[in-house]
Amino acid sequence: MIAKLVSPLGSPKLAATTAQFRNRLPTQFWRGAPLYIAVVVFVLFLLNVTLFHSGVQDTTFVLPHVPTKHNIPKYTRAEFPRKIWQTWKVNPLAFEQRDLDTARSWYVEWHFGPDGFNRPDIVNFYRSVKAAIVKADLLRYLVMYAEGGLYADIDVEALKPLSKFVPERCDMADIDMVIGVEIDEPDWKDHPILGPKSRSFGQWTFMCKPQLPVMMRLIEQIMTWLSGVAKEQGVPLAEVKLDSDQIISGTGPSAFTNAIIAEMNDASESPGRPITWDTFHDLGESKLVSRILVLTVEAFAAGQGHSNSGNHDARAALVKHHYHASNWPSRHPRYKHPAYGEVEQCNWVDECVKKWDENVAAWSRLSEAEQKSIIAEKERKEKEREEQRKKEEEERKKKEEEDRKKKEEEDKRKKEEEAAKAAKEKTAKKNAGKGGEKAAKDNKA
Repeated sequence: MIAKLVSPLGSPKLAATTAQFRNRLPTQFWRGAPLYIAVVVFVLFLLNVTLFHSGVQDTTFVLPHVPTKHNIPKYTRAEFPRKIWQTWKVNPLAFEQRDLDTARSWYVEWHFGPDGFNRPDIVNFYRSVKAAIVKADLLRYLVMYAEGGLYADIDVEALKPLSKFVPERCDMADIDMVIGVEIDEPDWKDHPILGPKSRSFGQWTFMCKPQLPVMMRLIEQIMTWLSGVAKEQGVPLAEVKLDSDQIISGTGPSAFTNAIIAEMNDASESPGRPITWDTFHDLGESKLVSRILVLTVEAFAAGQGHSNSGNHDARAALVKHHYHASNWPSRHPRYKHPAYGEVEQCNWVDECVKKWDENVAAWSRLSEAEQKSIIAEKERKEKEREEQRKKEEEERKKKEEEDRKKKEEEDKRKKEEEAAKAAKEKTAKKNAGKGGEKAAKDNKA
């Protein structure tokens, strides 16, 4: 049986037309055609040209993956962008909250929308979150990922120029990020309250180059964490309730630190030697780890009264944090024992923390009457302290008012004396002029 051969070009009419067209071209062209086609395809591949692109955008929020060293680009840039970014949670221009949210959303949608990094999951997440401190922390990370430069809270004062942030012994091209130790109290790492925040880098001031994987890792880490909290609470993202410790561990210094150490380990050239906080404990000089320069605690966090942070007169101190730009802890309170208050008030002083722990441990063994007695005594002392504070405040205001009135009276007296002196000089000058005229008339006579 003989199979019927069919032209691959379809109908005989189409085949004849094609043959006619082929006869009009040189034989050399047809012999080299495969090579020409291969060259064109290779050039398009190098240029990474996308011939077919769908304009449909997926706006469904999906929990993202965390990047690893196998799927993130290796970023190289010689210099840090010459940009300084500052944010605040208390609005000095008195915008309404809705206007602030609208203004911030423009930035996020511009850079992370379809015309930017095309991350609809990030845009949708940012729109959904309502907690101001979470949006503020997230916004700083989004800005630093998109733009790079220096970030500093609005209440951070510069003590040294930016040129001092990187030691002369370091090559700027070898550094992607500059951070500083904030809390270095590892002895309390197992404490139920202080433990998660006992070892951290500060995120009120840091410097980085744009589009670093560690910044995206942190952003996605926050998205995953808060979505998990919302699921646990059985509420939408907008209705999540968070305390102070959750903020610190979820979006603040602890989250910042965990993302950075994870990135250091992913980028490490010695995977058999894990990088932990021990690498930065009692740091005597800056250390470069996986292209991240870690400065000593004095650099960004001097004068804290703990972590051997020294004071702002130290040679290594680069900034001064005034701690007065935000009242977010009032909306996300810390744990406060009914009788012994907040352990954070101890400011990491060992004796104070131990005493607090002992008192709290003994509390459960007390009778209800004993507990009420201790609380009543605490309230009495607090009332006395508050009355004393008000008294001192009234005395201060009274003294300021007395000093103001005294100064006004002194200024008034000086003005009167100056006016009298000026009038006396004017009179004397006038009299002197009249005496000269009389003398001239007498001489003429």
